[in-house]
Amino acid sequence: MTGRSRLLLSEAWRSLGANFSTTVAATLTVLIGMFLLGLFIALGTWTVSWSNHVKHELVVKVQIRNTVDKKPVTRAQETAFARELQNNPYVKENGIEFVSKAEALKQMDKRYPDLTANLPYNPLKDQFNLTPNKPENVDKLFASLTGKNQSPLVLKVIDGKQLSHRILAVAHVIEAVFVIATLVLVVASVLLISNTIRLSIFSRRREIEVMKLVGATNWFVRGPFMLEGLFCGLVGSALAVVLLIVGKEVALPSILPHIGGGSDVHAWPFYRDAVALLAAGLLLGAAGSGLTLRRFLQV
Repeated sequence: MTGRSRLLLSEAWRSLGANFSTTVAATLTVLIGMFLLGLFIALGTWTVSWSNHVKHELVVKVQIRNTVDKKPVTRAQETAFARELQNNPYVKENGIEFVSKAEALKQMDKRYPDLTANLPYNPLKDQFNLTPNKPENVDKLFASLTGKNQSPLVLKVIDGKQLSHRILAVAHVIEAVFVIATLVLVVASVLLISNTIRLSIFSRRREIEVMKLVGATNWFVRGPFMLEGLFCGLVGSALAVVLLIVGKEVALPSILPHIGGGSDVHAWPFYRDAVALLAAGLLLGAAGSGLTLRRFLQV
């Protein structure tokens, strides 16, 4: 380590001790900001994952006629129609599920046994459930199966248009709110840290003026303050990670059973959240010090 580096470190350490109250205030500011940011990242990524899960549950149901031209529809005709569906550009790969009317009746009997108890015959139809390759293509998939494109085998195409549009709209709103709120929280953290560090710098403005008058460069003056900001950012974000770990181990197990969602619904892995918070704490601490110091360097 060079003498210049040792001098910067010693000055930063001396300032941390001499301005203990502002150091604690800056560290607590980072702690609160990073803890809230960590909570929001976890909640926001889980919500976005949930919206993606819901979007990928959108399906288009194609009911098959029992007869065509007074002749029963054969399984071979249904197989040929399935091959046509596989070539549809809006159908997801392996996104075709065939549900026979016998299987549909079994499923209905499990869910609503009272409705199927006295049925004289099976009124249901063979059906293909199609998953679009992209949730936003559900309308295009519906259009490709109806109108002049509709196969003679098809009795009805059901896409739940109103529900699917509502799901897509809610999902897009969730994603937009997550991005905007994250940016607002980051900006608010920078401002809070900057204002806290400004108190420390303001109390030492005479010292800064003297250093500038004797020929110290801007970066030499800025160095100790940025190291202080890095220290406050690192300690504050590390404490925020510790609090999040405690919350994850204590509160999360009692919350998860009451939250809906599938096995593919999950937040960011915790290690990514922790790394992001540590990096954000370091960046915000250094940026808060550097940006606040600029006005005091104009001597």
